[in-house]
Amino acid sequence: MHLPNKNKETFALTTPLYYVNGLPHIGSAYTTIAADAIARFKRLLGKSVLLVTGTDEHGQKIQRTAESLGRSPQAHCDEIAAGFAALWQQMDIEYDRFSRTTDPRHAAIVKEFFQRVWDAGDIYLGQQQGWYCVSCEEFKEERELLEGHRCPIHIKETEWRDEQNYFFRLSRYQTQLETLYQEQPDFIQPARSRNEVLSFVNQGVQDFSISRVNLDWGFPVPVDPHHTLYVWFDALLGYVTALLEPGCEPTLENALSKWWPINLHLIGKDILRFHAVYWPAMLMSAGLPLPGQVFGHGFLTKDGQKMGKSLGNTLDPVELVNQYGADAVRYYFLKEIEFGKDGDFNETRFINILNADLANDLGNLLNRTMNLAWKYCDGQVPSCSTEDFSFDHPLKAIGLELGEQAKHLYEALAFNQACEAILDLVRASNKYIDTQAPWKLYKQENQQEGNQVLYAVLESVRLAAYLLSPVIPNLASEIYRQLGFVIDFNDKAQISIEAPFTTQATWGILSNKQKLGEPRPIFRRIE
Repeated sequence: MHLPNKNKETFALTTPLYYVNGLPHIGSAYTTIAADAIARFKRLLGKSVLLVTGTDEHGQKIQRTAESLGRSPQAHCDEIAAGFAALWQQMDIEYDRFSRTTDPRHAAIVKEFFQRVWDAGDIYLGQQQGWYCVSCEEFKEERELLEGHRCPIHIKETEWRDEQNYFFRLSRYQTQLETLYQEQPDFIQPARSRNEVLSFVNQGVQDFSISRVNLDWGFPVPVDPHHTLYVWFDALLGYVTALLEPGCEPTLENALSKWWPINLHLIGKDILRFHAVYWPAMLMSAGLPLPGQVFGHGFLTKDGQKMGKSLGNTLDPVELVNQYGADAVRYYFLKEIEFGKDGDFNETRFINILNADLANDLGNLLNRTMNLAWKYCDGQVPSCSTEDFSFDHPLKAIGLELGEQAKHLYEALAFNQACEAILDLVRASNKYIDTQAPWKLYKQENQQEGNQVLYAVLESVRLAAYLLSPVIPNLASEIYRQLGFVIDFNDKAQISIEAPFTTQATWGILSNKQKLGEPRPIFRRIE
């Protein structure tokens, strides 16, 4: 099979294909917000980006949930997939493909991939015994379980299974996996995810079951229709099916012709083993290149406690967005949680952060500076020469280095550090305008110095908005509109042409006497 030479200007990104056993939850939203921010930043860099998300719709958990609700599994999946798609729209997730594993084209991809692995001699029939977590769709080792054979993730009792299954020869790839992790230390990130996988693999990997019996909801095993393919064997291939161009024949060659291998998989750490151990071994068996990186982020808690229906403390992302807006939710989870570590949601802290950063520091700074520009500069960008600003000017000095600093942090998935670095410029601007008091300069008829102060602050706000646009695209667009630009950071086609990183991510590009928009608050304080 011919695979393309990866053009370094392309970037393919996937988020996990979530189990659809209920309404979208905040963990799903968290991963996808992060993926969207990465994709948006890559587009600012002028890269061609493919962002894939979607739903993983087969397996016993889906079948049982649908039956309990009196629905067919397909009707249940259709409803929940629509809920995910609606939420992503509410949260301004600009995905390129929404992959569903019930897509008829997916069946062809799974069948062809299975045949490749079968022909490699890596699938055999055997006996499976062990404790099975339906929620994880995974057999658990005895040492992993809590008291009472409960799953450590879902805190539910597992089920004892003793049945004939088809197995994948994972053990055959022990050495190749160890070599992969040694030669490509960044393949699994962050460090704690990498260490977890190394610990698991170093104990010796075991062959794993890739079929189930007495289960109708899924694809039949091509060589034995009495068995149904295990959901994870099917689901991981959803990343491949998503790469098919509309209308083309569903073959592996067509699916992998442009975007493969994927640059980055973003996942929750509870499904790390499937993506960082099983998936690369399956690809090795099929003779296909591996993804560039698997990044497993941490869990989210609420008020320091694990979220769950039994505790009555679930966090509904739909309600959160409806109450506070998409940008507010996006900002909190990316700025206040170190990506890769566990994080906590506390509503009081959530409101305080939004008020401090978005309403006070950024929003109020823009609003009062804009009002001064309308009062003293006829609603135009203050007229002054940027050459008059020395390199050690308190705002210019920060601004000239900020673009590259933010670029480095975004590419390292250090969203919180990127936001903090950008807010440093905003806070310095607030201090600067308070110290310089341009309103006094104008009253003293010192127009030139007043103009320089206002220009420096407006330009710093512009730069901050540009660099924060992957996180808060709507607020960034509104700031740009008020500064007299027509750039919409939700328009993928426009930002690569009208807002290229090389020109927008530096300090000093506002044009003298550019007409400003009408000043109005961009983010009101939450009481």
